[in-house]
Amino acid sequence: MKSFPCRRFLVLIFLISSYAVAASAPRISISLDATEAARKIFHVRMQIPATPGTLTLYYPKWIPGEHGPTGPIEDLAGLKFFFNGQPLKWRRDLQDGWTFHVEVPAKATSIDATLDFISPAGQEGIYTGGHSATEKMAVLSWNTMLLYPAGYTSDDLVYEPTVKLPAGWKFSTSLPIASQSGSEVKFKPVSLTMLVDGPVLIGQYMKMVPLSEGDLPVELDVAADSAAALDAPPEIWQEYKNLVVQAGLLFGAHHYRDYHFLFSLSDHVAHFGLEHHESNDSRVDERGLVDPRKRLLDAGLLSHEYVHSWNGKYRRPADLTTPDYEKPMQTDLLWIYEGLTSYLGDVLSARSGIRTPAEFRDAVAYIAADLDHRPGRSWRNLQDTADGVPSMQNAPAAWRSYRRPLDYYEEDVLTWLAADVVIQQQTKGAKTLDDFCKLFHGGENTPPMVKTYTFDDVITALNQIAPYDWRTFWTRKLESHGPGAPLDGIEGSGWKLVYDDQRSDLVRAYEDDDSERVVNAAYSIGLWLKDDGLITDTVEGMPAPRVGIGPGMRLIAVNGKKFTAEGLRDALRDGKNSSAPLELLIENTDYYRTFKLDYHQGEKYPHLVRDESKTDLLGEILKAR
Repeated sequence: MKSFPCRRFLVLIFLISSYAVAASAPRISISLDATEAARKIFHVRMQIPATPGTLTLYYPKWIPGEHGPTGPIEDLAGLKFFFNGQPLKWRRDLQDGWTFHVEVPAKATSIDATLDFISPAGQEGIYTGGHSATEKMAVLSWNTMLLYPAGYTSDDLVYEPTVKLPAGWKFSTSLPIASQSGSEVKFKPVSLTMLVDGPVLIGQYMKMVPLSEGDLPVELDVAADSAAALDAPPEIWQEYKNLVVQAGLLFGAHHYRDYHFLFSLSDHVAHFGLEHHESNDSRVDERGLVDPRKRLLDAGLLSHEYVHSWNGKYRRPADLTTPDYEKPMQTDLLWIYEGLTSYLGDVLSARSGIRTPAEFRDAVAYIAADLDHRPGRSWRNLQDTADGVPSMQNAPAAWRSYRRPLDYYEEDVLTWLAADVVIQQQTKGAKTLDDFCKLFHGGENTPPMVKTYTFDDVITALNQIAPYDWRTFWTRKLESHGPGAPLDGIEGSGWKLVYDDQRSDLVRAYEDDDSERVVNAAYSIGLWLKDDGLITDTVEGMPAPRVGIGPGMRLIAVNGKKFTAEGLRDALRDGKNSSAPLELLIENTDYYRTFKLDYHQGEKYPHLVRDESKTDLLGEILKAR
């Protein structure tokens, strides 16, 4: 579905005009009372221009960065409409549950609306619809807390926002501030586009760390569930200062006036990253800054979301650029929007010191090993993982490897590495993917804007850097089914994927992390387990699923002894020197069976090792600029 009639051209939408709005633009006041954040309920009052008749209002449905109809309409409550204090009749649309029709009486020029947003108290919801508030902090996502009138684009509509904070709490946001009096903050009028693009992080424990100086200030603004969680080593802040420098060198220009990393540290909010023009909403465990193991697990998150300011917000696929939050998005180019961002974010994490080169290689090895053991690639190609996003985001974890997840994030780390290698080979080292980034995402410094592109635009830009049959290159990548992972980028960059019985620090971090507690036997016998024995996924074609073991079953004992993670590892190691089968006692819906696996190859974990016959292009890619 086309978003705009002119989608095949480069369209410049200067969002900065949202701040210098025309006097005739519709203005809606919105007052958000967040004083009950700890109860996970937020109260909103709006005044909406209206004329007599039926007023159609939308609750945001298709959320930018979430790539689907994820607006949490199920958490909208207390919806009422008034004129001169009298309640008005309304009805939900029978075709679309995110749409409401209000009966506006004669002589009315505006109506009042009140609503409550009930932030999930458990594990429900995804992205901004997920749990977002604790006793000590909250993330206010405007798309969850407002309505907007039909008939206008999100750029047309102007909102005058106010937030009332809990007593003693601080806040951070990219929204321009008009005034603050006590716990009430008034923001300058902004378009609906930029309001939704400007979440507010609030909390009792907050730390603001400047990451740059000059005309384009960047801050790392952190809220946590405890003061101790903010006490990161000084070198951590320096690494993120390095990130700002390295990103500037990569792209050569900025498309924001200032930038805020809104970083939530909590075990009780949904964990994800969501991009905005001048900020990002990133959430990890409470000890995500102070625990080295947790820092390793999330080492690419902030760099990924920062890259999105250039790739995803400034340069955006035309099919993902919609005029409001009601029109469906088309996700076929997410392998660029998210895939390229994954690659660049990971590279920048190494260039800035957030990851060491060895930690970067371990991350790439983990990606390659997962894809190497993903039978879903046999029937579902990379393109379909992007095409299927709106309908597949809530897929369960069970059967993940056979269903194939939305792994354009991971696989495109490998495909864009391959593209980087091709550029260097074709230009004999004179050019790299950095040159593409400067051409495609750089240019002049600008305020927030959207410059759309199509697949053809990407091919044209790549050919300007290194003439090559890029259309065939990407068509093959997108249509490939395997078998095995696409390893040409790794191998072309001077490295090889190997397996041995030694867990990398990254594998250990994943397995031992308090929030995960997993056991990775995927590359040996084809099992992913929790440390309580619950089998979360199997790899079709591997020894365990071949004998009949599947997701949802539970491993009770190994070779007659009660299951533990270390006990399973011991049994795998011992099996290399024994001809006896590996015996697994499995519980399945209250029934018990013993399965015997003829497996004697020990533990298997992935690593990258140097291929000394080739130039170490990967090492050059990861060097700080």
